[in-house]
Amino acid sequence: MENLDVRRVIFSDLPYLYEICLKTGDEGKDATPLYNDPYLIGHYYVAPYIVYQKSMCFVAEHDNYPKGYIVSAPDTAAYKLWLEDYWLPPIRKQFPKGRKVKYTEDEEKIINLIHKQQYPMDVSSFPWLSDYPAHLHIDLLPIIQKKGIGRILIEKLIDNLKKQNVSGIYLNVGLSNSGAICFYKKIGFTILKEQDWGYTMGKIID
Repeated sequence: MENLDVRRVIFSDLPYLYEICLKTGDEGKDATPLYNDPYLIGHYYVAPYIVYQKSMCFVAEHDNYPKGYIVSAPDTAAYKLWLEDYWLPPIRKQFPKGRKVKYTEDEEKIINLIHKQQYPMDVSSFPWLSDYPAHLHIDLLPIIQKKGIGRILIEKLIDNLKKQNVSGIYLNVGLSNSGAICFYKKIGFTILKEQDWGYTMGKIID
């Protein structure tokens, strides 16, 4: 694939990944109009994974610039504990609930996630964790979509998870993102739980 390359993430990718996270943050569409703070969504959905374990995160480059990524945590419970103890406390201070500056509706949702207790986890809400302990987020800008890059990124991640003897991986996808749901089914993900906002889907790593 001309001008396309997949590689492990490096810390200098972070500004590009924040931008990708924002521009795909509305069920795969550009969420820029929904946020006053363009970095807020990335504080939760992309940056912590790279700080936590960047060896399990990969980028897709187009013309030498990141245009897509996959980030993951091989052990979701351990990652949630790290979020609660290390990553989120200073961000909660930076984005307190009820501050005078008004948040947008979408910013409020992220603020609520940031302030939600991450650990200990409610096991009844994550009954699949014993078989699917890892989870991922994947986002691609339109310029590299429909080129097989999503499949390559997931295969790259799964190959690395195999080396750590991880048994399975899950992800969340919104109901309106029908294209993504079809894609995940094609590459072996099945529905683990149906919720009002979408699906939790998982894949056994064999």
